[in-house]
Amino acid sequence: MKLPPGPKTPFWLLGIQFESNPFGYLDAISQRYGDIVTLMSGATPIVYISNPLGIKEIFTNTKEILARGELNEDFAFITGKQGILQLDGLIHKNRRKLLMQAFHGARMQACGKGICELTEKMMNKQVIGKPFVAYPVIEDITFQVGIERVIGLYAGERYDKIKRLFASLLKLDRQSLIIKIINQIFFNKDLGQWSPQGYLLHLRRELFQLLLTEVEERRQQPNLSSTDILSDLLLARDETGEALSNEEVRDLLISPIFAAADASGTAISWALYWIHSLKDVREKLLQELDSLGENPDPMSIVALPYLSAVCNEILRIYPTQLFAFPRLVESNVEIMGYELHPGTILIANIYSTHQREDLYPNSKIFQPERFLEKQFSPYEFLPFGGGSRVCIGANFALFEMKLILATILANYELELTSKRPERPKFAGLICSPASGVKMVMRSRRQQETGEVGSKGTAKKTIPA
Repeated sequence: MKLPPGPKTPFWLLGIQFESNPFGYLDAISQRYGDIVTLMSGATPIVYISNPLGIKEIFTNTKEILARGELNEDFAFITGKQGILQLDGLIHKNRRKLLMQAFHGARMQACGKGICELTEKMMNKQVIGKPFVAYPVIEDITFQVGIERVIGLYAGERYDKIKRLFASLLKLDRQSLIIKIINQIFFNKDLGQWSPQGYLLHLRRELFQLLLTEVEERRQQPNLSSTDILSDLLLARDETGEALSNEEVRDLLISPIFAAADASGTAISWALYWIHSLKDVREKLLQELDSLGENPDPMSIVALPYLSAVCNEILRIYPTQLFAFPRLVESNVEIMGYELHPGTILIANIYSTHQREDLYPNSKIFQPERFLEKQFSPYEFLPFGGGSRVCIGANFALFEMKLILATILANYELELTSKRPERPKFAGLICSPASGVKMVMRSRRQQETGEVGSKGTAKKTIPA
């Protein structure tokens, strides 16, 4: 088997090089080897593809190429052994359908006003003139939205504990690869809460037990009017007609919360960076938002074309998910002129696809207009992956992203505190802004309305 070209550097060393400068590393690899590259992990070839035709074959060929759950076992420690990432076949298809109900249609629309109100509540805590880091503020908002949508909890001691545990686990998951290797070598033992592994296990046990308790109590006292994912799962039947076990329901809750908080929080933080780095982009957005008048409906905001283009360009230039979930070659298959044998792992390289000059001229320049001038295929623009493993909350992520951004832009005058470019930091699946996007609130934004807000300025709310 002749594999596509690729570096001969040991896989662990490539990982360290990648982590130190993820975008620069991927740019260099693509420039040297092209749009199909092989990295060797021991004896296993891992082929990364950034060619839309090759990506289409990966996502649509479900006979020779399978998206097996076993390829995502590394995430099982955090997401549970019966989480959506670990499932296959009919079971995976059934659970995806159950989970996606809460992220579409009228249910999604119904929470729009709440997202805007929560955003304003959190932003009002910032002190005018005092610098703050945007990423944790935004992540606090997206965590709250995720827990509300997925579990149906809005306040209380259990809500606070679950939110704190999710945030703590996410922080540990974002540790650098070097720290993780050191911990793996020297501290990979449960020596109690004072050891890294022991503390991680403690957090996991506590979170899983809290979620399981919530599931058990809700099953005893079901609320048929609830529209959260937990309520759906408690009433659901699996592919054989049986109710899901409490443990399975618990595991299915975890990935959607992490996705809602981590990926959305990262994308919105990058958005604040780009929008406040480029004056013209911010002015166009404000003009479009102001055109809706006072107290616009959330669905009118979501439909704004330039806002949509800005969000897409953010997800293109700095995608939060750099790679799609892996696929496994099950029988001999030819892709882009190479015959690949069983055991080969295939991964769609999202970042490098989004940097192709033939698709996105001047790809390093932030140009939202490109999404107003052309409609890209799902193999050319794929910020949420594709095929059977596409993110279940993709539509909701964009919905949430637009409303949070619109609320912040319409109500607050923010500035970046540094002119230095924001660098990416890779951890887990997500590529977040390294410094967290440091900003300062100059004032509440003055609007052309008669309503007077704090500090004597006129204030516009999205929505009222």
